[in-house]
Amino acid sequence: MKVLFNKKFLDHNIHSDAEGAYRLKNFPQYFRDTDLNGEEYITLVHTKEYKERINKACHKREIMAEIQLSPSSYEAAISAVGLTVLASSQGDFAVVRPPGHHAGRERAAGFCLFNNIAIAAQKIVNEGKRVFIFDFDGHHGDGTQSIFYNSDKVLYASIHQAFAYPFTGFPNEKGIDKGEGFTLNIPMIAGNGDKEFLEALDKIIVEAHKFKPDVVGVSAGFDAYYKDKLLGLKITLKGFYECGFRLRRAFPNVFAVLEGGYHNEIKECIETFIDGVNVGARPLKNRFDHEMSVG
Repeated sequence: MKVLFNKKFLDHNIHSDAEGAYRLKNFPQYFRDTDLNGEEYITLVHTKEYKERINKACHKREIMAEIQLSPSSYEAAISAVGLTVLASSQGDFAVVRPPGHHAGRERAAGFCLFNNIAIAAQKIVNEGKRVFIFDFDGHHGDGTQSIFYNSDKVLYASIHQAFAYPFTGFPNEKGIDKGEGFTLNIPMIAGNGDKEFLEALDKIIVEAHKFKPDVVGVSAGFDAYYKDKLLGLKITLKGFYECGFRLRRAFPNVFAVLEGGYHNEIKECIETFIDGVNVGARPLKNRFDHEMSVG
């Protein structure tokens, strides 16, 4: 797993104290630009009318989803979709802005315009495959959940802080119609840390194995980090490393996309998670070689 990034993400919503350019300001020093125009994929999930509404809002510099939009916002948004789709085909981590998991089919919310991971997942589903979306952003991914709430082709599972924005993601939200049983929410209480997070992850992995996904997509938000300024969870770098390690040990096909994280250590969190994934991808060594035994 490697990082996919483009410096155009720094030209969107530049001065915000929340989802601002500060989140990724040091990335250009370390990662070369990769780009893919994802505009053609947007209507896999969103309506054509909604896509045009977002385009016009950006060019009119409107305020939407708590974002000061600009023409650069639309360029960033379609590249975020494109890099997420690219990451899904290569097993990489798309480090993008704006995030996506609060965006519904026709709704922008929570700094999100287009639902990056949902679009990538729907493309994979259209290819006849099953997708497990694991969302460990500290805020519940209500947009992603709503998009696949009646689908049995996508398993959506989330670990997030209870009673925080968007105030959804309760355990009794399990899907409807043919999607019943394909949504799994495990809320955590403010103050919970690595122990509770990894226990919840292990439960989700057990359920995901029953689903038998072809691809695992991770909505990787790092606002559950103990230094985050919006939430009260206490996950450390060790917790994110273990998360990546356990996911990749459990599943051969894993990609990720950045969601939230409102602090100055996004790069450290991402690299630690990727380290876990890459170590988890290594083959297990034989503990005993019968050809070397004697007697």
